Amino acid sequence: MVGYDPQADGRNISSSEVAVAGSVSGLVTRVMISPLDVIKIRFQLQIERLSRSDPGAKYHGILQAARQILLEEGPTAFWKGHIPAQLLSIGYGAVQFLSFELLTELVHRASKYDARDFSVHFVCGGLSASTATLAVHPVDVLRTRFAAQGEPKVYKTLRDAVVTMYRTEGPLVFYKGLNPTLIAIFPYAGFQFSFYNALKHVHEWVMPAEGRKNENLKNLLCGSGAGVISKALTYPLDLFKKRLQVGGFEQARASFGQVRSYKGLLDCARQVLREEGPRGFFKGLSPSLLKAALSTGFVFFWYELFCNLFHHMKKADS
Repeated sequence: MVGYDPQADGRNISSSEVAVAGSVSGLVTRVMISPLDVIKIRFQLQIERLSRSDPGAKYHGILQAARQILLEEGPTAFWKGHIPAQLLSIGYGAVQFLSFELLTELVHRASKYDARDFSVHFVCGGLSASTATLAVHPVDVLRTRFAAQGEPKVYKTLRDAVVTMYRTEGPLVFYKGLNPTLIAIFPYAGFQFSFYNALKHVHEWVMPAEGRKNENLKNLLCGSGAGVISKALTYPLDLFKKRLQVGGFEQARASFGQVRSYKGLLDCARQVLREEGPRGFFKGLSPSLLKAALSTGFVFFWYELFCNLFHHMKKADS
């Protein structure tokens, strides 16, 4: 069970164990889905249409993009920015799941609402993700810069990136794209947690009793479904966030095609609509949905697995 469950006090684990389970789930998942994340970011930042019919388009499909990146930059390109991405995943996972557990417990103890309700999971999931975002957003900006740069590299190391960005763009550079990130992350994470819980109930209702024995598979499938639904409902804001995060980084994007500068969230939305049409809001949606299915599915899968492991270890010691 993700979140506080008043009917399972014997299963509840400590706050530190929740944080560790969240961190490890993020770490393992990040290693697995990094190539899709790199492709997704490249698609989101491309001004040209993702189509073979556009002669200026560098990328036009997932397999074509993978081949192109492999040919031009080598296999390590699929893990560009992996160190900041791992720092992001570890920190984000710990803060998000710990906050969610504490918030759902607070709701149970301080209000009349059921901590397992869809609406409670939505609000607590959104608040926990917003808290985690504020804590790790600078690392997200670094991850995006590393994944977006081509060859030759502008930033050679993580330290070089931090120093160069701070010196040339000032301290606020590490919070570029924060507004659309917070606007997007609240409903996205809220839907993740609430749909995950809802889909688990649907699974128990649909599946016969003998088919409910594999809890790990259920967690993986329900997490994947929750990820796809959440991403589809909030995707344009994720695209705006990525465009804003690479502002001031145009020279490293020249080899990928056209570049644009945006004054803010609304200006970004207007320019995308004017130059790329409504479909521009959904560039990179295919790899994003695939990534969301895998990442959300595996995050919940690993989180529940490690929580159960900690619980069984406690039982064995007692």
